[in-house]
Amino acid sequence: MKMTRIVIFAAITALVLLAAGCTENDNPLRPTPGAEEFSADMAVSWMDLATDLAKAERWTPPSASRLFGYAGVTLYESVVNGMPNNRSLVGQLNELEALPEFSDDKYHWPTVANSAVATVMRSMFANSTAASLDAIAEMEDFYNEQFSDDTDATTYERSVNQGKLLGLAIFGWALNDGYPQFNNCTFTPPTGDGKWIPTPPAFAAPLQPCWGDVRPFALVNGNECMPGPPPTFSETEGSPFYNEMMEVYTTCQNLTTEQRTIADFWADNPGQTSTPPGHSISIAGQVISVENKKLGFAAETYAKVGMAVADAFISCWKTKFEYNLLRPVSCIRSLVQDDWVSPIPTPAFPEYTSGHSVQSGATAQVLTSLFGQDYLFTDHTHDARGFTPRTFDSFFDYADEAAISRLYGGIHFRSAIEVGIDQGVCIADKVLALQFEK
Repeated sequence: MKMTRIVIFAAITALVLLAAGCTENDNPLRPTPGAEEFSADMAVSWMDLATDLAKAERWTPPSASRLFGYAGVTLYESVVNGMPNNRSLVGQLNELEALPEFSDDKYHWPTVANSAVATVMRSMFANSTAASLDAIAEMEDFYNEQFSDDTDATTYERSVNQGKLLGLAIFGWALNDGYPQFNNCTFTPPTGDGKWIPTPPAFAAPLQPCWGDVRPFALVNGNECMPGPPPTFSETEGSPFYNEMMEVYTTCQNLTTEQRTIADFWADNPGQTSTPPGHSISIAGQVISVENKKLGFAAETYAKVGMAVADAFISCWKTKFEYNLLRPVSCIRSLVQDDWVSPIPTPAFPEYTSGHSVQSGATAQVLTSLFGQDYLFTDHTHDARGFTPRTFDSFFDYADEAAISRLYGGIHFRSAIEVGIDQGVCIADKVLALQFEK
C-alpha cells in the first residue's frame, strides 16, 4: 500500500509539471464552453461500464457501491469548474481536503471527465481480469479519439493531463477509506436466541462484517442514520416477531405470479447482475438519457446517487452487524417447516435492515429531488436478461417495490423493509445537504 501511494505521488508530480507547460489559451476572447453545453452520453457510458464490470468481476453489493460512489464524485469534480453555479465537494466530504486546482485556461470538459474516470476505474480494477482492464482502455480510447477532434490540440492535452491528475488524487483519497482492513476482517458472530446463523444452502460465513466501519462520503460515520432495534425475537405465537415470521412464510407459500416476478426482477444477485446499487445507477442513467440531460447535470446526479448508495451500504451493514438478527429461513426451519427454503437464495449476512430497502430509499430520495415527486418512468435494466420492463409512477413507487420484493423472496421481515426505506431517506438527506450550488 505504501508503494502504491509513492507511485501515485510521483505520477501526480509529473503531470503537474506537464500541465504547467500548457498554459497558453489559443483564443482567450472565446469563452470556454461550460459542462452544460455537452452531451451526457460519455458520463452514462462510463457508469454503465462500471456496472458491467462490477457484474463481470462478481463484486459484492458493498464493494460495487463503493465503486459507484468514487466514480460519481470523480465525474462531478472533473467538470464542476465548468459549472458556474456549482462548487466543489472539497472540504465537504470526509477527509477530502484538497484536489488538483484548475487554471484559468481553457478546458474541454468531456475530455477532463473521460481521463479522470478512466484513471479511477483503472485503479479500482487494477487487480481484475485483463478483459475488464481492456474494456476500460477501449472506452477511454474511443472518447479520446472523438474529443481530440472536438477541440484544439493544446486544450485537449491540457484536459487529458488535468483529468489524470484528478483521477490519481481521488484514488489516493480512496486508498485511505479503510477498505483494506474492513473489506475482510475477523468476525465471530454472537450467539443466542434470535441471533444470525449461517443459512442454507451454502451456510457461508458472514459477508464483509466490518463494512460498516468503512469511511462514508456524507455521513459522519456508519452509526449515523442507524435505526432502533428490530422487533424482539420471540417464539410465542401472536408476538410481533412471530407474526412477521408467519407473514413471510404464508406469503412465500402462496406467491402470485406477479409477486414471483417482482422477487426475481429485483434479486440483483452478484455475478448475474451489477447488484442492487448497480440497479440504482442504471435507473439514474436511464432517466438522464430519456430527459436528454447534459454533462453537468449528469455528473451531479451520478455523484449524488453514487454517494447515496455507497453510504447506504455502510450504514446498512453497520446496522446488520449491530443487531445480528437471524434470517426468516432460520426461524421458519426451527418453528414451522424444517426443510423450508426461501424462493430467492438468502444472502450470508444478518437480516435487519434490508439492503435493498436502504439503498432504494436513498436513491428514490435523491432522484425525487432532481426530477420531481411524481415522475413516471420505465425501468429497462434487465431487458437483456429477458425481463419485461417495469413502469413506476414515482421513484418511491420503485423503491417500495424493490423493498417488498425481499419479503416475496423470503429474505426479509416487514420491519427490516419498512425501516430500511426510512433509513435510506435519512442517508440521502445527508447527501442532499451538501453544498453543490454556490
